[in-house]
Amino acid sequence: QVQLVESGGGLVQAGGSLRLSCAASGSIFSMNAMGWYRQAPGKQRELVARIFRSGFTTYADSMKGRCTISRDNAKNTVYLQMNSLKPEDTAVYYCNVNMQGGLGTFDLWGQGTQVTVSS
Repeated sequence: QVQLVESGGGLVQAGGSLRLSCAASGSIFSMNAMGWYRQAPGKQRELVARIFRSGFTTYADSMKGRCTISRDNAKNTVYLQMNSLKPEDTAVYYCNVNMQGGLGTFDLWGQGTQVTVSS
């Protein structure tokens, strides 16, 4: 069973950068995709970026050109490099693993890491 541990959040000024890390402690043999979601107060949780098993990546429109998702298979770790951060990027960022089960897909979630961007 997979357990996800996020790190790398913190407080930065607008225009700054952060790199988030998510380490999977168990097997991700059946992983379809890994990604990052975020949820700000009063808003729905939204997708930030995903990387599929093939290596194909997708990004939210608001993040295009400002972030890069990558994966280190040897370390079972996914990263999210965020640059040119804006106050509206402030949110709790959650690591997600989408797994293939016998009856369909299901999601595993980390506990979240706070990202706060000041103006």
